[in-house]
Amino acid sequence: MSDITLILLAAGNSSRFGLPVKKQWLRVDHTPLWQFVAQQFDATALFSNIIITSHKDEVPFMQGYSDYKIVAGGESRQASLKNALVHVTTPYVLVSDIARACVDKTLIETLIKAKASADVIVPTLKINDTVVYERETIDRDSVLRIQTPQLSQTDLLQKALETTQEFTDESSAVVAYGGSRRFVEGSEDAHKITYLYDLIKLPCIQPPAQTTLMGNGFDVHAFEANKEMMLGGVKIDVDYGFKAHSDGDVAIHALIDALLGAAGLGDIGMLFPDNDDSYKGIDSKALLETTVLRLHQFGFVVLNADITIAAETPRLSPYKQSMRSTLASLLQIPTARMNVKATTTEKLGFIGRKEGVGVMASATLNYYDWTQK
Repeated sequence: MSDITLILLAAGNSSRFGLPVKKQWLRVDHTPLWQFVAQQFDATALFSNIIITSHKDEVPFMQGYSDYKIVAGGESRQASLKNALVHVTTPYVLVSDIARACVDKTLIETLIKAKASADVIVPTLKINDTVVYERETIDRDSVLRIQTPQLSQTDLLQKALETTQEFTDESSAVVAYGGSRRFVEGSEDAHKITYLYDLIKLPCIQPPAQTTLMGNGFDVHAFEANKEMMLGGVKIDVDYGFKAHSDGDVAIHALIDALLGAAGLGDIGMLFPDNDDSYKGIDSKALLETTVLRLHQFGFVVLNADITIAAETPRLSPYKQSMRSTLASLLQIPTARMNVKATTTEKLGFIGRKEGVGVMASATLNYYDWTQK
């Protein structure tokens, strides 16, 4: 059995990437980049365990994609690494960034072969261009480009990171702690994705699948007297509303579930738990805005949506067009691609007894096509 654990760091905010999609959620065919990279490493069969760090809000969604150990990251790369190291039980740990998507098995094996020769093994590349530092030309043969993955002795790396000083890679922390570092030849294919144009430098990355994804949602809410009614993002002129933790906009709640269903991201309760007081009485339009933002960050684009509102009361025909335009704006799609229908249940059931409203919703998504940017 391998004596090496792999840690993949994927908790960053992609602030320099320049797209609405977080780079770790870019699709390679159907697969998010973080999962694609993990699978590439996993296929080498060189590791006893794989741990992936994630933004704390994304942990449950990543867990829905794979069986890898997902750990909440911290405010910095170093903090995320420390969180992951708590779960490492092997004497060696290989640390890489999800942004290095095309690390080949040869490079990994080179690092492993050298593991006994120093406390940390580091892949590097030489500099071919002239280098100027503080307006002075320096010897480019004395300069190296440091890459990941880096292979470290687990205990020593944990001790080296017990400091308030921030390091941009593991080897800098190990050397500062007094450990030894060995350089091995890196790989141009292990280029790091920092900006959008970096994607064209990666030979292993394929475009996203041209697939339409569909989801359904359903929700009901009972009426509550002396409360404002919001439905489809529009105020309805009646003297009763919905009994709910939020404002009770049953149409938006069903629509959110349809969107999350199409994306495979669970349901509204995962994103907005009803036991969280921060959502008590909240405007459901804000929940839909957050959902759309999350979809964009996770690499999806909304195509269209359709809702059917079942209600004996109130009468909704005067509000349907306003609902349509309001919801389309929140989804960031043309009004023509947001449809709103209203019907009754022919006086049957709790809806027919005028006790509440039910809504069915459907939505379709595409993967964000980063090749067109």
